[in-house]
Amino acid sequence: MWEFFNGVPGQGIYATPSKDHPPMTPWAKAKYDEAKPGYGPKAQGGGNDPILKCNPTGIPRILFFPQPLEIFQTTERVFMFFERDHAWRQIWTDGRSHPKDLAATWMGDSIGKWDGDTFVVDTIGLNEKSWLDFYGDPHSEDIHLIERYKRVDQNSMSIQLVIEDPKAYTTTWVGDTKIYKLLTGKKAYMEELFCIPEEEDAFTNRIRMPAVGQKPN
Repeated sequence: MWEFFNGVPGQGIYATPSKDHPPMTPWAKAKYDEAKPGYGPKAQGGGNDPILKCNPTGIPRILFFPQPLEIFQTTERVFMFFERDHAWRQIWTDGRSHPKDLAATWMGDSIGKWDGDTFVVDTIGLNEKSWLDFYGDPHSEDIHLIERYKRVDQNSMSIQLVIEDPKAYTTTWVGDTKIYKLLTGKKAYMEELFCIPEEEDAFTNRIRMPAVGQKPN
């Protein structure tokens, strides 16, 4: 099964797991205060967002970009391909458990299973280098991410995120339900969208810095 989806504008897709954030621990609050994102209430044109250096966007943040994603299902794995960064991830569906000696990575280790009509993805092993969202919300390597995918109708899919990270948040972060639409015909296509440092710098000078009232470098 090959299918292309894209987030629906105006419902928080582009920003964060949910509008309401759980309380942060002192460790996470310090990380958040250090973050200088290019979007949101703390926006700074020349900030320290990891993606400005073309670091991988990571999960779950890459799900919030307005570019399409593609889902491909096999008998043992589900693959997700993203236009953003031309990134991809694999979700094992062969009944395995997470490795005990797991090394932290940008996409982590993901296993999936069906719960009725909902595909549930369980991910651990994410490194601390990525942000959860565009606003600089941090996570630790202890994060346990649950994604719940459900086909609402022929042309719509919902995603809900549940984040457990006791080092970063004092309670479980249950995200909003977000809707993604099926792309068909000529829209079911992903452009070349690699992250190139020179192009990121040019975009910062042309768009990000003027947007927050700063002069380009």
